[in-house]
Amino acid sequence: NISWATCNDFTIEKGKDQINEYIKTWQYESNWLYCIDFLKEDDHPYNKLYRYRVLWSIPTRRKPIPRATAAVYFTICLSEIKPKVSYDVIQYYP
Repeated sequence: NISWATCNDFTIEKGKDQINEYIKTWQYESNWLYCIDFLKEDDHPYNKLYRYRVLWSIPTRRKPIPRATAAVYFTICLSEIKPKVSYDVIQYYP
C-alpha cells in the first residue's frame, strides 16, 4: 500500500516520488533501470492532470546508451472541486 498525498500536499516532485514508491512494489529484473520524467500539466475546468513518463532500459558498461527502451505513462488527476484535504480526490492512472 502506498500512502498517496492529498491534493493540498501534492507537488510535481511529490508525484515523482510517489510513482517511484509505487514502481518499487513491482517485480522486475534488477538489470532494468528507469528514470521518471514530468511531461506536462493540463488544466481543465474541474481538475488538473499531471503527466509523467517512466522510461525503462538495460544499460551496460559496453553500451551505456541502450538501443531499446520501454515507457510507462502515468497521469495524476487532482480535483479542483472536491476538498483538498481528502485522500480520494487524487486519481492515479498507471
